[in-house]
Amino acid sequence: MPKTSKVKKKVTKAKTKTITKAKPKTVSKPKEISKGPIKISKNYVPKETEKYMCEKHKVFFRMRLQEWKKELVRANNEALYNGSMDDNSISADIVDQASSYTDKNVEMKAINRQIKLISEIDKALARIREDTYGFCLDTAEPIGLKRLMARPVAKYTIAAQEKHEKNEKVHADD
Repeated sequence: MPKTSKVKKKVTKAKTKTITKAKPKTVSKPKEISKGPIKISKNYVPKETEKYMCEKHKVFFRMRLQEWKKELVRANNEALYNGSMDDNSISADIVDQASSYTDKNVEMKAINRQIKLISEIDKALARIREDTYGFCLDTAEPIGLKRLMARPVAKYTIAAQEKHEKNEKVHADD
């Protein structure tokens, strides 16, 4: 009986040795983590010579979209606050009341458009996280840096956008 217990001890020692040998394989992971986030300068502009939608491009558009969203939210909050302050000035003149009503209506439509734009910005930021930003939702072709610079929330190539607008016009006529 003592011989078998010696054999078991040798086997367990051998197992622990193989386990310790396996640990160095996990050491390579910190190299990937140490890569860190990509930083770009404030005046960086994506170039056609760089790989399309590389990390620099994604960081640039993420920052641009987030800044745009902040500006829209701030402007909406100011407009709503200032609009609520004007409610106190009720005029006895019907023409002034009509003019004030029209002004408020135009302002509210502008705020609603900006709210829809904020929603589009959120969708664009989600596409950046999903690595689909910059590619057409219909054709999966690159949208192009020039188009994204002009309209960062663009979802389609110019040809696909024209097709969508044509289809919307056809259905609107029905």
